Amino acid sequence: MDNFQISGSGGVRQGMLRSLNLRSEEVERTVLMFLVYSLTSVGLIWLELSTVGLFLDEYGADKMPWIYIASAFIGSGLGFVYSWMQKILPLRRVIVVVLAMMSVPLFLFRFGIGYEDTKIAGISIAFITIFLMWLWVEACYVLNDLNTSITSNQLFNIREIKRTYPLVSSGYLVAGVVSGFSLPVLLHVVGLKNVTLVSGLMVATGSILLYYLTEKYRQAFPETAHWSDDEDEDDNQEFTARKVTGPLQKYAVPLVSFFVLAEVLYVLVDFQFYSQLEYQNPSDGASGASWIASFLGIYEGIQGLFQVATQWFASSRLVERIGVFVTAMILPAGIAILGVLTLGASLGNLVPVFIGLVFLRFLDELLHYTLLETVSPVLFQPIPDNIRSGIQTLVNGVGEPLSCGVTGVGILILLWVTNYILPHQSENQFHDEQSLVFIAVIVLLSLVWLFVVWLIRSQYVGLLVKSAERGRLGVTDVDLKALKRAVVETLEQPGGEDDKRSCIELLTQIDPKNVGEVLAPILESLPPSLQRQSLETMLQHPNPAYLEAVRNLSDQSLPPEVLALALRYIWLTDAEPNIDSLRSYLQPTVDPVVRGTAAALIMRRGDRQQKAEATNTLRQMLTHKQERERVMGTRALGEADYLQGLRLYIPNLLQDESLRVRCALLDVISSTHSEEYYPSLIRGLGYKSTRESALQAIVKLHNDAIPLLVHLAEDIHKSDLVRLQAWTALGQIGTVEAIDILVGNLITAWGTTRRNILRILLKMPSETGIEGVLDRIGRSGVETLIEQELMFIGQIYAGMVDLSGVTTYANLSMEDVNSGSEPAADTAQLLRRALAGLEADATDRCFLLMKFLYPLDTVQAAAFNIASGLPSLVARGLEILDNTVDIASKRSLINLLDQHSEREKLSNLSELMVYKPLAPSDRLRRLLELRHFLSDWTLACCFHLAREARWTLTAQQTLVCLRHPTGFVREAVLAYLKIASPRALLELLPRLQNDPDRLVSGQVEEMMTQLGAGGRR
Repeated sequence: MDNFQISGSGGVRQGMLRSLNLRSEEVERTVLMFLVYSLTSVGLIWLELSTVGLFLDEYGADKMPWIYIASAFIGSGLGFVYSWMQKILPLRRVIVVVLAMMSVPLFLFRFGIGYEDTKIAGISIAFITIFLMWLWVEACYVLNDLNTSITSNQLFNIREIKRTYPLVSSGYLVAGVVSGFSLPVLLHVVGLKNVTLVSGLMVATGSILLYYLTEKYRQAFPETAHWSDDEDEDDNQEFTARKVTGPLQKYAVPLVSFFVLAEVLYVLVDFQFYSQLEYQNPSDGASGASWIASFLGIYEGIQGLFQVATQWFASSRLVERIGVFVTAMILPAGIAILGVLTLGASLGNLVPVFIGLVFLRFLDELLHYTLLETVSPVLFQPIPDNIRSGIQTLVNGVGEPLSCGVTGVGILILLWVTNYILPHQSENQFHDEQSLVFIAVIVLLSLVWLFVVWLIRSQYVGLLVKSAERGRLGVTDVDLKALKRAVVETLEQPGGEDDKRSCIELLTQIDPKNVGEVLAPILESLPPSLQRQSLETMLQHPNPAYLEAVRNLSDQSLPPEVLALALRYIWLTDAEPNIDSLRSYLQPTVDPVVRGTAAALIMRRGDRQQKAEATNTLRQMLTHKQERERVMGTRALGEADYLQGLRLYIPNLLQDESLRVRCALLDVISSTHSEEYYPSLIRGLGYKSTRESALQAIVKLHNDAIPLLVHLAEDIHKSDLVRLQAWTALGQIGTVEAIDILVGNLITAWGTTRRNILRILLKMPSETGIEGVLDRIGRSGVETLIEQELMFIGQIYAGMVDLSGVTTYANLSMEDVNSGSEPAADTAQLLRRALAGLEADATDRCFLLMKFLYPLDTVQAAAFNIASGLPSLVARGLEILDNTVDIASKRSLINLLDQHSEREKLSNLSELMVYKPLAPSDRLRRLLELRHFLSDWTLACCFHLAREARWTLTAQQTLVCLRHPTGFVREAVLAYLKIASPRALLELLPRLQNDPDRLVSGQVEEMMTQLGAGGRR
C-alpha cells in the first residue's frame, strides 16, 4: 500500500498557499476557474459600458425603464432554458455550451449597429440591436454567475469551496479593474462599435478554457443528464408540502423584503446615475458615446480597485468586529445620509446633482457586491436546512428579477408624474429637479430598508435560540452579539428550564471563554439546577471579573452541589482568599460535597496546620463506612494539588467494593497525574463497569496519555473492543499529536482498525478530524485510500469468481466420501460468504472515506439507498453519487455499487487492477498472500478449504498464520497441517502446548495423543 507524507513541506509556495487559505491540490482548479470568470467578465463589462455609451448618446436615459422591465422576463426565461438543457445534456456539456452561446450574439450585434437608417415598424434596426445588446448583457451576467457557481460546486466539494470560491468570485472584481482602465485604450484602437467583436472573443476564449477544464476534471461532473422528470416531480411535491408558518414566516417576509429593497434601490440609483451622465455628455454622435464609455471605464476601474480591497481585506473582518446587523445597516444608512447631503447641497447650489449621484452610486456598487454579499448567507442561517434552499431560490430567482421589473414600471410612473407636476423652466433645471425627486424617494426607501433590517434582527435572535433548542443551529456563521442578547432575554424571561439549559449549552459551545459575561449577572435569579450548570461552565475558564457575583451567590442558602461549585470558583479567582472562612465547612455535620471541596481547597493554599486539618478530614471521609462519604472524599482528592499522605489510600480504594468509589478514583489519578497508577486507567478500559470513567480520565491526560494509548491500540493480542477504546480516547483528546497518530495509522491500518479510525475522525467536533486528514494527506491521499479499497474489492471478486468452480467431490478420495467428510464445495461456499462480508466492509470504508470529501448527509443518503437493494432506490443512490463524487475512480466505484454480476464488476475495475483467471488452488494461495487485509474468519476459511480440497499451501503462509493472535485461525491451521503434513505438525505441537487459547491447547493435546498413538501402531 502507498504511504503518504504527513507533514507538509515548507517554502515560499506553502507560505503563499497558507496566506490564501488554499491547499496545493486546489491551486490548478482555482486558478483555471478564476481565469474563466475573469475573462468572460472582462468581455461582458466592455460590452456593457459600450452599450450604455451608445444607448445614452443615441436614445437617452428615459428609455432605460423598459430595459429593467424586459430584463425581469428574459432572466427568468433563460433560467428555464438552463434548467431544460440540464435534462437533455450532461452537465459538463451544458456549462460549456451556455458560455459559447453567450459569445455568438456578440459577433452578430456588430452588424446590426450600423443600420441606423433602416427601420422595422418605424423603429430603426440600430435601436433594436442596442436594446437587445443591453438585455443580452444583463442576461449574460445572470448566466455567467450561475455557470460559475454550478461549475465551482462540481469542481470543489463542500469543504474546498469555502476556501476557493471567495478567490474565484473575486474574478469579477478584478475584471472590473482590468476592463475599466483598458476600455479607453480599446476604444481608441478598435472603435466603439467594434468592441462587441472583442467582447465576443473574450467570452469565446473563456468557453474554450472552460472546455479544457471540464475535460481535465471530467470525473467531477455526472456523465448523465439531470434528474428524471419523475424524480423532479417527487422533489417538487416534497418541497410544496413544507409550510413556512409561525415565527419562521415572520422572519421570511422581512428577509425577502431585505433583498427586494436592495435590488430596488440599486436600480433607482443606477437609473439616476445614467440619467445624469447623459446630460453631462459634452458632444453628440460617436464621439459622445465614446466619451460616456471612456468615463464609465475609468469609473469602473477605480471602483473595482476599492471593491477588491474591501472584499479581500475588510468584509469578513468587519462582520466579525461589529456584527451582522450593524454591517447590514451600513449600506442603507450610507445611502440615506449621502442622499440627504446631496439634496441639501444641490438645493443650496453647493454641489451639482451629478457629483452627488456619482458618490451615491459608488457607495452602492462598492458595498452591494462586498458587504452585502458577505452578510447574505448569514441571514439565511436560522432557516431550517430543508427549506433554506427553497427560500434562497425564491429570493434570488424570483424576488430580485421581479423587483427589477416592478422598479422599471415605478420609474415610468414617477417620470410621468414629475413631468406633469414640475415646472419646465429650462431643460437642465427640470432634469435636476426631477433627479432630486428620485433622490428623495431613494432616501425614503433606504429608511424603510433600515426598518426591515431591524425587523429581521428582532426575529433573527429568536429563531437562533429556537434552532439551538432543536439542535439545528450551526455555529460557524452566527452573529455572536445578537445571540448573546437572545440568550440573556430568554434566561431572564419566565419559561421552562429545558429551554434555558439549551441556551446555556449553546453559548458554552460558541463562546466558552466569555460565557461568564452573560451568566454572572443573572446567577442569583436562576433556579438551582441552572446555577449549577452555569458555575460548571464558568469554572472551565474562571475569570476574576465575575468573582463578586459568585461571592454574593455563595452568601445565600444554596444546595450543597451549588455551594461547592461557588467555593471552588471563589478560590480559583480570588488573589487573597480567606482560608479561615473555609474551616467552618470541615465539620462532620456539613454535607460531604461541601466538606470534601473545602478540604481540597485548603490543601492547595493553606499553611501546614491548615493542611493537616484538611488532610485529617479527607482521611476520615476515605475510610468512612458510608459510600457517599468515600465517594465525595475520593472526588476531593482530585482537586488537591498534592496528595501527601493520602496517597497511601489509593491501592485500597482501587479495590473498594463500591463501583462509584473506583470510578471516582480513576478521575483522581488523571487529575493528579499519578503516573505510577496509569496502568490502572488502562486496565479500567477492559471492564464494562469502569470503561466510561477510565476513558474520561485518560482523555483528561491529553498528550501524556498518547504513548499508553498507542501501545494499547497497536497491540494485536488485545481484543478489538479494548483497542477501539484506545482509538476513541485518542480521538477525544483531539490534539495535533493525537490526530497525527490517528492519520498515520489510518494510512497503514486495514480492516476493522481502519474503519474504527475513520469513524472516530468523522465524529470529532467542528470537523477537526476531517480537516486534520485533509491537512496531512490531502484530497489526493483520501482518493488513494479509496482506490486501495477498490483494488482490494477487485481481489475479493477475483477470489469469488475463481472459487465458484470448486466441485463437490472432485479432489476427494472414495474413502473420504464414504466417511462423510464435509464437501469442498460447502467449504468454498463458506469462504465465498466470508469474502462477501469483506466486500461489504470495504464498501462501507469507501463511503466513510467519501465523507471526508463530500457532505455527510449526501453520502449517507446515497449509502442508505444503495444498501436497500431495491432497484429504484439503488438507482437514486447511484444518481446521488454521480452528481456528488468527483474522484478519478468515480466510474469504477459507481459500477461496483450497481447491481451487476461479479464478473461484470471485475471487468469494470480494469483501470485499477488486471484480472487474470487462476485455478482455485492458486487463487487461494493468492488470497493468503493478502492475509494482512483479510479478516480472521476469512483467513480461517481459507485453511478449512485447503484442508477439505487437499490443496497445498506454502510453508511461510502456514507458519505465519500459526502465530496468528486469533485462536480459531490457529485451530484452522492445525487442522490443515494434520492432513497436509502430519510429520511437520508432530514437530510443532510441543511448542503449542501452552497456547493461551484453551480450545487450541485442547486441540494440541488431542492431536499429540492421536499422532503419538498412530506412531506406536
